[in-house]
Order: sequence, then structure tokens, then C-alpha cells
Amino acid sequence: MDTFTSEERSRIMARVRSKDTSPELIVRKLAHSLGYRFRLHRADLPGKPDLVFPSRHKVIFVHGCFWHQHSCPRGRRVPASNEAYWRKKLEGNVTRDKVHRRELRKLGWSVLVIWECQLKRRAFHNVVSRLKTFLG
Repeated sequence: MDTFTSEERSRIMARVRSKDTSPELIVRKLAHSLGYRFRLHRADLPGKPDLVFPSRHKVIFVHGCFWHQHSCPRGRRVPASNEAYWRKKLEGNVTRDKVHRRELRKLGWSVLVIWECQLKRRAFHNVVSRLKTFLG
């Protein structure tokens, strides 16, 4: 049973963005400051990757830990209300992500996934080195 009315839930879910999220903006700023140029959300590629580097044939997805079920504490959470719905939805996201990555690799693209929790201060320097290695 959901603790919110359908109108309240609708309003809450409408505020969840799929593009231009804070973690995505951080990665975009970082890649740009490192001198890399990219395209955003190319609809002709599977999964509409967040950052696309056409000349390098590389793409980056910036995933939220909860929505894409990362192995960190935030990603392992499942809401207590309406649990069956959320499990199905989140498992569907994970399955769809795997399919998109596989399709991109079949098309010759290299794929990097950066998780929201990796953009915290402690792990930030790792993201910089991963970007340089991946794109360099």
C-alpha cells in the first residue's frame, strides 16, 4: 500500500528527471574541463547514452544508484510501500541497462558506467582517472 495519494505520488514522480541530473552535470563538467568534447543523449543509439564521444566511438552512462540498483547501500534499498511494484520496476531497469550495453558493444561502441555514489568527494579522484583512461 502506498503511503501517498495517487495525486501526491504523481507529483513526486514527475519531478524525477532522466536528463540533466546533478550527477550527469558533474561528469559533463569534468569531461569538458579535461578537454573532451561530446554529444548528449543521442536518440539513435541504444539507451540514449548520457555522453557520446562519436570520434572515439565511446559512450558514458551516468546512473543513479537507486534507479539502476548499484551494489552500494543506496542502490540496495527498495521502498517498503508497494514493494512488489518497485522490485519489478527496478529489476526492469537493470535488465534494460544490460541489453543497451550489449547492443552498443555489438555496434562497436565502448561503454563506461559512472555511478552517482562515485561522484562523492572520497571517490571523485577515481572518476577523473577512469575518465582519462577510458577516453585517452
